[in-house]
Amino acid sequence: MIHTADLVSRNARFAAGESYKGLHILGSGQLMVIGCVDSRVDPSHVLGLDLGEVTAIRNVGGRVTPAVLRTLTMLTKVSAAHRGDRPAGTHIVVMHHTDCGIKDIAAFPEMLANDFGIPVEALDGKAVMDPFASVRVDAGVLKEVLKTTMPAGLVTGLVYDVETGLIEVVAPTARAGD
Repeated sequence: MIHTADLVSRNARFAAGESYKGLHILGSGQLMVIGCVDSRVDPSHVLGLDLGEVTAIRNVGGRVTPAVLRTLTMLTKVSAAHRGDRPAGTHIVVMHHTDCGIKDIAAFPEMLANDFGIPVEALDGKAVMDPFASVRVDAGVLKEVLKTTMPAGLVTGLVYDVETGLIEVVAPTARAGD
């Protein structure tokens, strides 16, 4: 177990390095990653990103849910308030992974359906058991939703293999408006 004293000590080392200074509220790479809360799948580490390069949205399974779409809407407002001379384009990456615990929740279809905001009968269309298919589903949802709100935005779908440490591009980068 990691204790509070450990966290304070680790934070002191972090603060001493001053890597947090001068960072902008918006990621320098104009990158957002929608990923899973699984501790093995931190998008910054998996994708080799530095502090301040990415905005990460994490939930169980890394799925595009109504809550994620609401978060994206709020982030567009934050972006507009802080953009200044920064361009408006954003690259959103959906990153699912192998051996995901969301498969364990499949035994609770009402819970999953509620999270997706759909009837239980529609769950098969969400491809919960297959991360490759679910990335395609979620990238498609994002492109459809964003084509009116962020048509210049880019959407990519990745699957991270927890055994090899490698990602695979499953939904190649495409403009939301295309």
